Amino acid sequence: MEFYTISLLNGISYGLLLFMLSSGLTLIFSMMGVLNFAHASFYMLGAYFAYSITELLGFWPALIVAPLLVGLLGAAFEKYCLRRVHKFGHVPELLITFGLSYILLELVQLVWGRSSMDYRVPAALDGPLFTIYGTQFPMYRGFMMLVAVLMLLAVWLLLTRTRIGLVIQAALTHPQTVEALGHNVPRVFMLVFGGGAALAGLAGVIGGNAFVTEPGMAATVGSVIFVVVVVGGMGSLAGAFLASLLIGVLQTFAVAIDASLMSALQHLGVAVTANTWGYALLKLKLSQVAPVLPYLLLVLILIFRPKGLLGLREG
Repeated sequence: MEFYTISLLNGISYGLLLFMLSSGLTLIFSMMGVLNFAHASFYMLGAYFAYSITELLGFWPALIVAPLLVGLLGAAFEKYCLRRVHKFGHVPELLITFGLSYILLELVQLVWGRSSMDYRVPAALDGPLFTIYGTQFPMYRGFMMLVAVLMLLAVWLLLTRTRIGLVIQAALTHPQTVEALGHNVPRVFMLVFGGGAALAGLAGVIGGNAFVTEPGMAATVGSVIFVVVVVGGMGSLAGAFLASLLIGVLQTFAVAIDASLMSALQHLGVAVTANTWGYALLKLKLSQVAPVLPYLLLVLILIFRPKGLLGLREG
């Protein structure tokens, strides 16, 4: 029981971090129709900005300032770069965000170097939150979960319960009508893109010290973010939340289970020899194939439900 409880809590905390990352990407796609390949790079910038600000002012100012800086950079990129290629279609948009990801990676390596940063959990949150079955659950993981839930609530309230949210949603489907009502649609899109980048920056502040802050962190999570968005449903915030939790729990349990399919078959009384078809695959432990599981889930979703779990658009 201890194994399942602790693994479930760790899976939920990891899943909520994935949601913090994917929510900004989902917001940008659902509001603007832009699939931002540089989204994970904004996550990386958030972690590096937070590291530098923490060295000067401490963690709590970094929690506010770093996402704002990343959001400003995202808004500037949308205004001066992305907006200029928007009229040429989706392919140029993908290419320019793809190029931005490489530019940001090189800039990070030039400014902070290629080695990992000593970005640590703040002392106030460094310790156990509670003890269950003799195992301590870290306070910082609980803090991560709290921030993710509060962020979900804030974004949901903004989009569904405020005038700004109604204008944002209307600007995508009826931009001319929104313009006629006196709203600046390009400015709305700039704010949406900047807001999505700020959410990624916030995830970097929270996740950078929980895991590792180094130049490869964007590549590590970048592909998983797109899996979350597609599995949840393109443009669906609720779908991204559900998919994040599903993938987080799935990977956490897979990593923790040190068993193979062969041992399960032998336990059921099925004889497995070296001549058995797929013997090499049967020998692989579940922890070894854990990194592949999200992509396997992606393939199954694309085959049986192309629009995703809660999506309204065909993937």
